[in-house]
Amino acid sequence: MRDEATAFVPGHVTGFFSAHPAEDPTIAGSRGAGLTLSDGVEVTVRPTNDAASTVVLDGTDVTVDPVETVLETLGVTARVEAESAVPIGAGFGVSGAMALGTALAANRAFDRALSTNELVTIAHGAEVTAGTGLGDVVAQAHGGIPIRLEPGGPHENELDSIPDRSRVEYVSFGQLSTADVLSGDTDALDAAGERALARVVGEPTLESFAVASRQFAREAGLLTDRVADAIEDVATVDGEASMAMLGETVFALGTGLSDAGYDPAVCETHSAGATLR
Repeated sequence: MRDEATAFVPGHVTGFFSAHPAEDPTIAGSRGAGLTLSDGVEVTVRPTNDAASTVVLDGTDVTVDPVETVLETLGVTARVEAESAVPIGAGFGVSGAMALGTALAANRAFDRALSTNELVTIAHGAEVTAGTGLGDVVAQAHGGIPIRLEPGGPHENELDSIPDRSRVEYVSFGQLSTADVLSGDTDALDAAGERALARVVGEPTLESFAVASRQFAREAGLLTDRVADAIEDVATVDGEASMAMLGETVFALGTGLSDAGYDPAVCETHSAGATLR
């Protein structure tokens, strides 16, 4: 057993998705596509003899159900400290990143000797069970610009990707509840997600992804006024922007938000998936 272990997990911006529930959380998930980001979450796991595990996010004690589930599944007690470079609850996959980072780091810290797919499956199942996400974990494990062709963990999920990279800008206006959206009627959302996926599979480019994401946001009825205005502002300067699912966040390729007069955070697509430090 080690004193500690640290993992980095890229942020993940989902452009569109369709939900696919199942009794087994490792089979449930979503189909869709998104961008993994060089801004992400660093997770450090330290074994402890305390009666219960503790989770700290950006210096504050928090309760993160997927993290607790990962630790329980691995049969360990630990102090988990996470530092996020992306906004929380705004469509960047922070809960998925914390679950996956915890799985990777705890596996090393406690010498559990599980494979990558086993750890991703544990983290994905924990996230689905908590209702905090359906596809972030698998995408964050993969990196790049992943296209999730089938739902579920790595043993079920079929992945492809857009062979490109890009500067990414983003501005966040606030939070949206993933659980609230997923607990409602998702028929219109699912149909829009399937149309968007078909478009990107037929034309796997960043431009096609951005267009498909914008159409999905409109058809699924997810756009807020502030997000819609920012996307339109980027369009007026011939830029490509859309909404991060699910958050009141706008992301743009290249310099779209800067060109439109915003002061965005800037990063890049992340060519690799989650890694141990």
